[in-house]
Amino acid sequence: MATDYTHIILADDDEDDRMFFTDAFDELKMTVKVTTYNDGVYLMDYLNQEDAILPNILFLDLNMPRKSGMECLKEIKENSRFKDVVIAIYSTSASEEDIENTFIKGANIYIKKPSDFKVLKKVLSNVVTTNWQYHTNGLNKDNFLLRL
Repeated sequence: MATDYTHIILADDDEDDRMFFTDAFDELKMTVKVTTYNDGVYLMDYLNQEDAILPNILFLDLNMPRKSGMECLKEIKENSRFKDVVIAIYSTSASEEDIENTFIKGANIYIKKPSDFKVLKKVLSNVVTTNWQYHTNGLNKDNFLLRL
């Protein structure tokens, strides 16, 4: 189903980070619809509904209670229904192990959460305006970690 907006979902247990994220999109004035979930269980419950409107881009925090972003990533990648969903890992972690594991498990990009609002807006704008079909074809570890 084609829409005239980019559907974005953020799964993050930190209320401040969810607010920061939605405020950034409000200021960017992009044609997006942002939905947030505060943990991986709620996210997967939604995505697994037959009538769920799948996001164009899913931002996944890694460290969430009940079901981590890594567990969600694994489930999503095992289900062909989600093959066109771009997955952006959105985490405070900059550990090489987390970056490597999410790359291997099939995420499209890794973003270390910026603490500066201006940087966050630039990051989100870049992610939303990327041609993911092209970008994913040339995906390698060097362009996996978004650096600004």
